[in-house]
Amino acid sequence: MNAVVAADHLSFAESLRTHGLQLPRTRLEILQVNVGKLCDLACHHCHVEAGPKRTEVMQWPVVERILELLAGAPGVHTLDLTGGAPEMNPHFRTLVREARRLGKTVIDRCNLTILLRPGQEDTAEFIAAQGVKVIASLPCYSKANVEKQRGLHVFDPSIHALRQLNALGYGRENSGLELDLVYNPGGATLPPSQAALEAAYRDELAEHFGIVFNHLFTITNMPIKRFLHLLQREGRYDSYMQTLLDAFNPKAALGVMCRNLLSVDWRGKLYDCDFNQALELPQGGRQRTLWDIESLAEVEHSAIVFADHCYGCTAGAGSSCGGALT
Repeated sequence: MNAVVAADHLSFAESLRTHGLQLPRTRLEILQVNVGKLCDLACHHCHVEAGPKRTEVMQWPVVERILELLAGAPGVHTLDLTGGAPEMNPHFRTLVREARRLGKTVIDRCNLTILLRPGQEDTAEFIAAQGVKVIASLPCYSKANVEKQRGLHVFDPSIHALRQLNALGYGRENSGLELDLVYNPGGATLPPSQAALEAAYRDELAEHFGIVFNHLFTITNMPIKRFLHLLQREGRYDSYMQTLLDAFNPKAALGVMCRNLLSVDWRGKLYDCDFNQALELPQGGRQRTLWDIESLAEVEHSAIVFADHCYGCTAGAGSSCGGALT
């Protein structure tokens, strides 16, 4: 089910028109690839509904086509790997190595606990050796809040994994290994100030655990999939959508990630962003795959598909895969 604003309120498209905003695609710079929905966790806020029982895993022909297209896309500077747990894909390391060989920045969106699972014992060392940027989910610095969102017995392994990454140089000055953390609100509220929360994270994690990191990204919970179902069960869906609508920020809208990003799912299908992918809203309004295009630059000529869940990216300070927008 897609998020839909009540009939007596403006749709997202109407809000754009009201503010005189046009949001065409710009030059494609980021290829975000969901390598599958298999994950060792099943978090309440997960918009792709990943988990240990999911069987959707990207296979080699899709990986091979991604690398072919990346090789011919000098303007695409970043390969952003997400899931599920990207590290659980059998081709994860090949994808990382080859993208780095092409000179691309590689991001691993890591849930931290995966680094301690059987078979992943040297994953942290591998990504460090490859100079991979880690964006790690840690929805709070308190154990109770983290485990409320992500499940029991998740916080301590997450802290252990962060210490492991720090020991390899991640998050440390002049190491060249970037470690960023991600905060999601625990309920139907907007994130607080990113700068203020980053300072609190920095103090709490350093004082209690000796952990350092580079940046904190605050990301709004999108009213889709698991979080949508939670809102509906609690009877808070309408009020949350109203919160997002009332906080619409035209400046944040100008910076939405779908303008310079292309999202690819585990089958090789194309989308404007990871949220549209979760809702199966095809890129440009018609379903295409990696084999239907000759180059990644082709998507720059198609319109972005917007819907009312997009209010989540434009509320307050805005929200993207890189945190606040204003």
